[in-house]
Amino acid sequence: QWIDSGNRTCPITKLPLSENPSLIPNHALRSLISNFAHVSPKESSRPRTHQEHSQSQSQALISTLISRSSSNASKLESLSRLVRLTKRDSLIRRKVTESGAVRAALDCVDSGNQVLQEKSLSLLLNLSLEDDNKVGLVADGVIRRIVSVLRVGSPDCKAIAATLLTSLAVVEVNKATIGSYPDAISALVYLLRVGNDRERKESATALYALCSFMDN
Repeated sequence: QWIDSGNRTCPITKLPLSENPSLIPNHALRSLISNFAHVSPKESSRPRTHQEHSQSQSQALISTLISRSSSNASKLESLSRLVRLTKRDSLIRRKVTESGAVRAALDCVDSGNQVLQEKSLSLLLNLSLEDDNKVGLVADGVIRRIVSVLRVGSPDCKAIAATLLTSLAVVEVNKATIGSYPDAISALVYLLRVGNDRERKESATALYALCSFMDN
């Protein structure tokens, strides 16, 4: 808002800013503020709400997912339930992202287990619904996994991967990052040529989103 109002100095130091300053969101600070704002002094003396129960449940699922000792069956169960929770709850999406579960989900994409791969891609897709997560997911290395899935994944995984690219491409800087990644666009074009109806639809949508950036 400060910059949009025409100001070209730092509101704290009053030092001049560049003509087009690059702003980096402070997700950690935002999370702390959000958590502080939701704390109630009497929280321990009242019944838990449905939302609080869901958040408590999600923490146990996250712990199972990120634990190195968890079996594939346990991880699959956690992923399946987290997919359902994150589909409808923005707070849980943020909690999952901030917990370190993204790295565990990416490991599941790399696992070679088709069922684990599909559920982990679905979870990443849900997390990408949060605008604040879109750049972070790309920074965590999700593009490499998506491109790999587009080439050799199952039909359902390929379709989800293409949908995930569309979601990430909502952010302008991600369009450039995805477009410059080796094989990303060519993998979508290949899927458009040889995929089933769902794969072709999702790859076409992703290409449409990416090509609004001129270099792509």
